[in-house]
Amino acid sequence: MNLSRNKRPLYLQIMNILKDRILHGVYPLGTNIPSEPQLEQEFNVSKITVRNAIKELAQEGYLEKGSGKGTKVIRNASLSKLSKWKRFTEVLVEEGHQIHKQLLRAEIVSNTPGTLPYQLFGERCFYIERLYHLDDRPYIHYSHYLSLQMATIELTDLNEQSLYELLEDHGIALEKYRDEFAAVTASSHVEDMLQVKAGTPLLNRLRYSYDEQGTLIEFSAGHYSTEMHNYVVNYDT
Repeated sequence: MNLSRNKRPLYLQIMNILKDRILHGVYPLGTNIPSEPQLEQEFNVSKITVRNAIKELAQEGYLEKGSGKGTKVIRNASLSKLSKWKRFTEVLVEEGHQIHKQLLRAEIVSNTPGTLPYQLFGERCFYIERLYHLDDRPYIHYSHYLSLQMATIELTDLNEQSLYELLEDHGIALEKYRDEFAAVTASSHVEDMLQVKAGTPLLNRLRYSYDEQGTLIEFSAGHYSTEMHNYVVNYDT
């Protein structure tokens, strides 16, 4: 796997990738992550780089390193900034599912006048298209729209990393979110991506993400094939 060699420290990049795999069930709770030599080979880095990444995850409570027994996953949920509720993908992982993310497109696009992206970002913006697979079946289609300044961010591997964590790594902290939900029929492109019949009702989630100054950084439209699984929110009291 290719890592960025001129921005964030390599061990932090690896740490974030491993954390994302834990949170999405690639490395299930109670199992061992790949050995240090395997990770060194996968990321083409030194032993000390891998060890520093594992050390960080152990300090955050995700991993436990046992002498001669490998490194075990002991936690697979993060503390969400959004409030006292778990991310939807974490709920799925707790149920025993695996989530696989696929980056489809990442490019500067021209927005059509009158559309919501045009109203939010003007004539052009940075567009990212992703597909989430639930147990190897297409489940969620995401369209992310970001301000043009975000186009300079190096998308090392959004198949393996959270977009929001990637923004944080570049000093862009998202502090406020607003979600809107509706039942819709999607475009033929989204239906093809999700492999659903034409006219199938889908759950549509619109998210507005703001930085500390209240500036809109990201707008996303997610379409969920809820015939496979309901959208779930678990609240802590």
